[in-house]
Amino acid sequence: QVQLVESGGGLVQAGGSLRLSCAASGRTFSRYAMGWFRQAPGKEREFVAAISWSGGSTYYADSVKGRFTISRDNAKNTVYLQMNSLKPGDTAVYYCAGTGYGGTWLRAMEYDYWGQGTQVTVSS
Repeated sequence: QVQLVESGGGLVQAGGSLRLSCAASGRTFSRYAMGWFRQAPGKEREFVAAISWSGGSTYYADSVKGRFTISRDNAKNTVYLQMNSLKPGDTAVYYCAGTGYGGTWLRAMEYDYWGQGTQVTVSS
């Protein structure tokens, strides 16, 4: 069982930056691939980024590629999402998720554990 808690959301102006953190409980964090998803009002939850168990492989949605960076610190049981050059279209609730299974890691259905979400609002 893994519990995930996100933090770091807030209100930022367009062009600004935020760093989201997701702290995981449990001693097996390093065995989980981790992902970030987001959901804007009235829209479906969408993939943002994912990172492999070791951190050696990362994946990004085209909409955030070059602006967002996912990373992890297995010693701290934490995964991060550094978000730069933020746009109003990035406004959403951001969720971190974890899975102990292989796969594409691009789809929400592949993840077993979810955090409660953190709000990110980008003003124009």
